Amino acid sequence: MAKYVAAVDQGTTSTRFMIFDHGGNVVGIHQLEHEQIYPQAGWVEHNPMEIMDRTNEVMEVALRRAGLTAGDLAAIGVTNQRETTIVWNKNTGKPYYNAIVWQDTRTDKICNDLAKDGGQDRFRPKVGLPLATYFSGPKIKWILDNVEGVRAAAERGDALFGNIDTWVIWNLTGGPNGGAHVTDVSNASRTMLMNLETLDWDDEILGILGIPRQMLPAIRPSSDPAIYGYWNGVPVCGDLGDQQAALVGQTCFGVGEAKNTYGTGCFMLLNTGTSPVPSKSGLLTTLGYKMGDAPAVYCLEGSIAITGALVQWLRDNMDFFDFSKHIEDYAKQVPDSGGIYFVPAFSGLFAPYWQSSARGVIVGLTRYINKYHICRAALEATAYQTREVLDAMEKDSGVKLTALKVDGGMVYNDTLMQFQADILNVPVVRPKVAETTALGAAYAAGLAVGYWSNLEDLRQNWQVDKVYEPKMDEATRARLYKGWLKAVQRSMNWLDE
Repeated sequence: MAKYVAAVDQGTTSTRFMIFDHGGNVVGIHQLEHEQIYPQAGWVEHNPMEIMDRTNEVMEVALRRAGLTAGDLAAIGVTNQRETTIVWNKNTGKPYYNAIVWQDTRTDKICNDLAKDGGQDRFRPKVGLPLATYFSGPKIKWILDNVEGVRAAAERGDALFGNIDTWVIWNLTGGPNGGAHVTDVSNASRTMLMNLETLDWDDEILGILGIPRQMLPAIRPSSDPAIYGYWNGVPVCGDLGDQQAALVGQTCFGVGEAKNTYGTGCFMLLNTGTSPVPSKSGLLTTLGYKMGDAPAVYCLEGSIAITGALVQWLRDNMDFFDFSKHIEDYAKQVPDSGGIYFVPAFSGLFAPYWQSSARGVIVGLTRYINKYHICRAALEATAYQTREVLDAMEKDSGVKLTALKVDGGMVYNDTLMQFQADILNVPVVRPKVAETTALGAAYAAGLAVGYWSNLEDLRQNWQVDKVYEPKMDEATRARLYKGWLKAVQRSMNWLDE
């Protein structure tokens, strides 16, 4: 039996390949960034060919550095930035247009036009999502309506759509020469096109958006013993959107278990079991995972657009520091944020507001404020936004969270994690392997081929690295949070509809 499983983790800013042993320990890794393309305000794109080049390179280098070959791998999983939309020619493998990234807001008019009949929640009963620029469906419509020749190609059956998972799997398993055109339930649930009950594309919504069904990938389980296809003889058989992959990597398999991932954005998922729970508080009802023939598991999700991306903005746009990790050194120069709040509504506000006309603001500025206060306020913004999502989650689910499992790049920032525990008033728990996104995709693939036997096997691998206990008094917590809510109101309705 092959000794390891691996995962392609294709994220918003970088691609990595990680190789794991049976205990869930990392035995090989390589990671490369890719270009962020901003053609105009509110537009965010990636080059799909560059992403595939990076994917091939990280796979090759990670294996070589670990002294391994493809033959040492039992299976490969894929996890991905969700909602980011590609349409390509199935015969040439060439995209018709750049990938339109999940943060992109160009589909604002499409969403507003759709909302004129039935409001922002027009499709929510079927798909669990509000009408928002975030999701793939309106992005596909934009490409069909605006890129010459694509609609005709789609109607001919030559144009294929996929989120990044579909693009990567299609290319890894043969591309134009018989590549598997598939997605899993978790990614399909982010398109605004999949019915939550049937787990199939919804013909009525496809008709309203004018999207030909033959463009769309087959929807498969997240862990699929039937195998999607093969890369150099290795089964490719796991597929999860990045946040759902982190849920699996954190082994949140019980109803009421939750995790929060701190990456480019911030995403909290709560396992709600085998029935979808409708949200009345601005959260998303989404698929968690489907393991083989077992029933699909659903989640409530709170999505925050800008968290780690705010640190990158301070680094790249404002030249505050050379490396993202230095934000903590700066933030520690001051005891607090000096009364300022930084609301990073660069792409509008996501959960629980879903207001695309909001824009970023810093409020409460005085002559006293310096760049250290701004750095601290930027970190605190992540914690405040998480608190808003948690409040909404407890309201919708009736479940009181007792601890929050955390993962992603920002969880090594002790200042942020302590403030997170303080503002939530619950312990924040960091696991030994904090890169749980890749681990979750590897778990899905490994389960499909019997490398791991069951979910209990995976639970045995999960270990605590550090727990942050809340230390803030209730009066301070209430005062700070009240100020944050006031600041959020100042960011709203900045753009005229």
